[in-house]
Amino acid sequence: MELSIVIVNYNTREFLRACLASLQACTLEHEVIVVDNASRDGSVEMVQSTFPSVRLLAQAVNTWFCGGNNLGIQAARGEYVLLLNPDTVVEAGALEQLVAFLRHHPNYAGATAQLIYPNGQTQQTCSRLIPFRYLLYTLTPWGMVRPGARQQLQQHIWYQDEGFDRTTDRDVETLPGSCLLMRRGDIQLDGDLLLYFPEDMLAWQHAHRPFRFVAGARIQHFEKSSTRNWNASRIFFRDALIFTHKRFGYGARLMLWGLTRPLWLAMWARHHLFLQTRL
Repeated sequence: MELSIVIVNYNTREFLRACLASLQACTLEHEVIVVDNASRDGSVEMVQSTFPSVRLLAQAVNTWFCGGNNLGIQAARGEYVLLLNPDTVVEAGALEQLVAFLRHHPNYAGATAQLIYPNGQTQQTCSRLIPFRYLLYTLTPWGMVRPGARQQLQQHIWYQDEGFDRTTDRDVETLPGSCLLMRRGDIQLDGDLLLYFPEDMLAWQHAHRPFRFVAGARIQHFEKSSTRNWNASRIFFRDALIFTHKRFGYGARLMLWGLTRPLWLAMWARHHLFLQTRL
């Protein structure tokens, strides 16, 4: 089998339905693996009744983005594995283009498509490797002290200083986790992370090999916003510290922990104040 498509789903039944329907046009020999993270919206029943050929791995508990994708990767049988968000609709020929690129370029570690919003606007995806100073400038008050330096660094990380508008092919350093194609033997997300920074960790692990942005492969991405709640914020800071520790060491983690505490405590206090007002 040439391609395994892994989709981790959590309460996105209708997005998932549209995604799976779009994948039926893929002409490659492929399999679709849906890892459902204990959804309560009927996603499992929808897949079972409407897409019986899909390999469904229904979990009793939420294994999160990284854990769910790793379960799908372990079950995959294809030579190539595509991690794909459920809130996507794949245009005809997109997956064929991505796989063809990796097939003919064995020196590349992975590839991704051009992600577009439903209104046709191209999304800003793919970035450079994140240095520690980027975390300091974007997650701590240090960025407020030096806003000019922060803006310049952000432009560099997102290739804005080179005018990359995501409409032409080019080599990049980090691919988006929402659409990430690699060879099965190369792809594995860091199991210590839950939701955030897995593609950044993967990019660091394969920093000696290029990734490719393939503009001709187009995928519509609804980019359903994560719930803006305390739990999501808590997980974000947790994953940020784990990523920092693994990439830049304990000292960097300790520094980031101290500098992010004021923001963390403010968000914690706002959450508990909100809970009290509801009593």
